[in-house]
Amino acid sequence: MSEHLLLGVAAIIVLGVSAQWFAWRLRLPSILLLLLFGFLAGPITGIIEPDVLFGDLLFPVVSISVAIILFEGGLTLRLSELPKVGDVIFRLISVGALLTWGLAALSAHYIVGLNWPLSALLGAILIVTGPTVIGPLLRQVRPKGEVAAVLKWEGILIDPVGAVLAVLVFEAILEGEISQVPAAIAFGVLQTMFIGVIGGLLAAGILVLFMRRFWIPDHLQNGVALLLAIGSFAISNLLHPEAGLLTVTVMGLALANQNWVSIKHIVEFKENLTILLIGVLFIVLASRLQLADISSLGWSSVLFVLVLIVVIRPLAVLVSTFRSRLDGRSRLFLTWMAPRGIVAASVASVFSFELAEAGHIGAESIVPLTFLVIVGTVLFYGLTAAPAARR
Repeated sequence: MSEHLLLGVAAIIVLGVSAQWFAWRLRLPSILLLLLFGFLAGPITGIIEPDVLFGDLLFPVVSISVAIILFEGGLTLRLSELPKVGDVIFRLISVGALLTWGLAALSAHYIVGLNWPLSALLGAILIVTGPTVIGPLLRQVRPKGEVAAVLKWEGILIDPVGAVLAVLVFEAILEGEISQVPAAIAFGVLQTMFIGVIGGLLAAGILVLFMRRFWIPDHLQNGVALLLAIGSFAISNLLHPEAGLLTVTVMGLALANQNWVSIKHIVEFKENLTILLIGVLFIVLASRLQLADISSLGWSSVLFVLVLIVVIRPLAVLVSTFRSRLDGRSRLFLTWMAPRGIVAASVASVFSFELAEAGHIGAESIVPLTFLVIVGTVLFYGLTAAPAARR
């Protein structure tokens, strides 16, 4: 039994790194090969069985890994970029997010045929974009102006927003009070913002203080930073579900914009760790897909993805950037860039599993639909981003 577990864990790491290397060699978005490798290793060959390998630890491990990825994302944010595009970013993660949620929920209900509660949940999950996908695409196409900064900030900040919204909808579904979601959202967002901002600033302040006083030796600074990120994430989640994602994002943001201590080595460590975690997570989550669920997806699901790309995203961007400083070219590129990634995949996997366990009919369709959106958006934006940037 132990040999089987060892082989499974080793296979996950090998496939996760190998897929990213092959993607680099073939100049393809790594997420596509990660999903392919995970699908082959899971439902096709049965080499990897995440539920057997990890048991009840599966989703806690996934949650902590996502937190580390968002912490690394926060470390890339610079407040100096906000004066020019801060208003656009705020509108994209507020007005744009709500518009995307509402239209995606309507589309899921009327196009795919999901019931209203599951449609609302899927819409909330699909608010998030993928910073781990957007980053490589931006490096590849190099758009002009401030649009790269807008996409980077949106991709990182929208993740905790979408995750919190999905949690509130999920809890309303379990309690059978979906009509109470609007009021719960307002209160839940305020709680999340308070806990996330305070927790993130406190964790960053402790790390800076300890490093400035030389209370942490150089060889332990990466470990202590990881300790504080995971610890603050767990405590924040105990206080309010998914508040930990905002906490680690704020912690990274605060560390990146202070001048008291150098964090270059921490940034490099987190970048390398994030690459490994992204590979592992996509292999694990893709290998949990069931052939029956995938085969159940029809042309209506493909139409749903197309509506997300060519209708909902452009509409959300046009409303959010109305009378902004961005020129027409930048606004056009924003409408053409909203790939989904690891946060959408992980949140969908957790909530779909728990709803299915609670006996909610149709919950099993959330994960394959989400993965279809991930594949469809990554393929579409990966192939069209460069031409869109040149227009």
